[in-house]
Amino acid sequence: MNLIELRDVAKSVQLVDGALLEILRGVNLTIQAGQHISVVGRSGSGKSTLLNMLGLLDEPTSGSVLIEDKDSESMRAKERDAIRGGKIGFVFQQFNLLPNRTALENVEMPLLYSDDFFLRREKAIEALEIVGLGERIENTPEQLSGGEQQRVAIARALVRKPAVILADEPTGALDIETGQQVMGMLDSLVTESGAALVTITHDPQIAKLADAQYRLEDGALSRVRVNTRERAA
Repeated sequence: MNLIELRDVAKSVQLVDGALLEILRGVNLTIQAGQHISVVGRSGSGKSTLLNMLGLLDEPTSGSVLIEDKDSESMRAKERDAIRGGKIGFVFQQFNLLPNRTALENVEMPLLYSDDFFLRREKAIEALEIVGLGERIENTPEQLSGGEQQRVAIARALVRKPAVILADEPTGALDIETGQQVMGMLDSLVTESGAALVTITHDPQIAKLADAQYRLEDGALSRVRVNTRERAA
């Protein structure tokens, strides 16, 4: 069973002058457990819109988004919210951490309205230890380096043990060396957990870490490479 599948997904918006701008055109993509996919493309190519489709943050103009073989169009808003909160984890370029909260409090946030509310501290500490920040749980973002802040963001994405992690330019705000370290760690974590990872990036070196690499150009998605490396079962 596929975790997420896009079938002939198109997205267009009407501009102020009445013209129709096509952002995505006939996109097909399948994401399975344990798979790491990267999508590269220039600014404005539709990468963020594609990620929003995968994360149920946006709806297609035409085509279908299936979550575990169920069409998202048939889902009620509550069901879509539950999927975003439980099955999908998000990692953003700008980290999106709350500046006045500790690393621990930031990672606890996804658990505040979940069944794990009373276990939130225990689970948040576990997630921070997994990313190597067990000694920094009481530090605020300003007391952490850029790489450490991104690891907090990764811990926040992992804390509910999602089936899919969507990473939007996760190394864009980091230097090259730190970015490669963060991506290596993220890739290892999802391999160990069996989750799927989708990385949106403009960096070809980061893209090469994936099992399969796609290019998004003028709204059209094409596969450019498949990596045959073996992953842990």
